[in-house]
Amino acid sequence: MGIDRNRLSPAFVLVAALFWGLAGGIGGVLMTDGWAPFVVSFYRGAIGLLFFLAWLAVSPRGSGLASGRLWLLSAIAGLGITGNFAFYFISIRESSVAVAATLMYCAPVFVYLASFALRLERPTATKWAAIALVMLGVGLLTRVYETGPDAVTLIGAVAGLLAGLSYAVFIFGLKYAAPHGSPQAILAIAFAVLAIILILPSDIEQTSAALSAPSWPLFAALGVLGAGFSFTLYIFGLKRIAPAVASIMAMVEPVTASLFGVVLLDESLTGGQILGIALILATVTALSVSSSARKPSSEVATF
Repeated sequence: MGIDRNRLSPAFVLVAALFWGLAGGIGGVLMTDGWAPFVVSFYRGAIGLLFFLAWLAVSPRGSGLASGRLWLLSAIAGLGITGNFAFYFISIRESSVAVAATLMYCAPVFVYLASFALRLERPTATKWAAIALVMLGVGLLTRVYETGPDAVTLIGAVAGLLAGLSYAVFIFGLKYAAPHGSPQAILAIAFAVLAIILILPSDIEQTSAALSAPSWPLFAALGVLGAGFSFTLYIFGLKRIAPAVASIMAMVEPVTASLFGVVLLDESLTGGQILGIALILATVTALSVSSSARKPSSEVATF
């Protein structure tokens, strides 16, 4: 009796989002131990790259590696995922796992604003109201109305939003590269760009020391769960699942990250911050579901 992959697809997406949430917590633990954000980001991406190169070696057909457009668009996706990883961990260091993960979840808002500017999406009162609600949620989450020691720093807030913006660039790059090659080829190029870029600002001494440090199992878990395994599962899941469903399941990531920070890193959230998280998650998910519902079914299989 064969396995029904259609039934497994939602589980793939759910597990991928769960692993991304755990990756934020693992990164927070590593930075608490003194590891720099760029070093943590580099190992998350570099270990993921090994997965995608192995996937490409096992399944090279239809890679599209002879296409210059594939390389260009995949490199753009690589710039996006580089910024996403780096800004995310900087935001965690400067604020908390919960704040950083939720701010990054604002990525669809940046996609809408870019689509408005490029006339790819028609602005409506409902969309502007949703964006305003997200901005209100960001204000509550980052506690911009406070100046005390417990307030989120400007660097933490800006880095979290830049992580979301970078993720939007990554998604755009994946979407437009998809017709020109295989997922494994696109991800291999994108993560190779990440590894090359992030090795430059990384502390070389720390980067070398990580290979033999007691924290190495955490680095390995971060790369395997937070990049290689999760992105592979996500790609397989999206082939047989509606984007609207994937959008709802993606809420697992910030929720998991927030719980990790509160339970294992002793982070705390005020009532206002919890309200801000709820506003952002609910509104962004509604925006994503609404947008996905209007797309033709032929787009379901794209990234």
